[in-house]
Amino acid sequence: MSARHWIDAPANAHGRAAQLAVHTTGSGPLAVLLHGYPLDHRMWDAVRHGELTSRRTLAAVDLRGHGSSPATGDDAHAMERFADDVAAVVAALAPDGRADVVGLSMGGYAALAFAARYPQRLRSLALVDTRAAADTAAARAGREAAIAAATTQGAAAIADAMLPKLLAPGADPAVAAALRAQIAGTPVATIVADLRGLRDRADRTALLPTLQTPTLVVVGEHDALTPPNEAAAMATAIPGAQLVVVPGAGHLTPMEQPAAFAAALAAFWAPVG
Repeated sequence: MSARHWIDAPANAHGRAAQLAVHTTGSGPLAVLLHGYPLDHRMWDAVRHGELTSRRTLAAVDLRGHGSSPATGDDAHAMERFADDVAAVVAALAPDGRADVVGLSMGGYAALAFAARYPQRLRSLALVDTRAAADTAAARAGREAAIAAATTQGAAAIADAMLPKLLAPGADPAVAAALRAQIAGTPVATIVADLRGLRDRADRTALLPTLQTPTLVVVGEHDALTPPNEAAAMATAIPGAQLVVVPGAGHLTPMEQPAAFAAALAAFWAPVG
């Protein structure tokens, strides 16, 4: 059974509290799904109605300004702000006050910020097509260029620039069309705030060896943005972490290869409880 919940989250620097749309399916312990940039909860649709629903209550969050969650006028979407929002979701929806947190790309950065700030609320962690390191100087310059493009040309220009980098060669045209629609439908103000948050995010590399929670690292075989060698290094740095490389996927494994992704997550969750 699907439901949408409205969760109140902390106020930002302008004093405006966020109201987060959280879309739930399934039953059991809470698992929070955090989408990438510049997407929304729909990127999880292919895995929210299958085998995982018998293992977890899957809560796909629309981060502030994304999907159904209203924007709050943030100049930048700091990963720590997203982490505080996730904490509000966990407090509202998890009977035991803990959750399995699954984050893809930007959602992975938010998940690591959550792990740093709220380790006691974390049952397990799944880092999907993401990295722990901060942006390089070249990457920060790329964020600035994207901010300029979004501001002057709109979200469709961001979609056109990103799409070839996100999917594996030969990706399903229906997946590509759905992805483009999500990106092009994201407000420019949200895209700009995301890009500033991504540009300025903290380096979490030193956090990895300190993680005490069960951790899964998933990466697409053809991920050009956060490639398998980086994922492998991240998994090596986390005590006891598991690494799964998904064949036929690029940067958006849950959209491109949902069955393989769901199987990996189900196997990971089985002994977690």
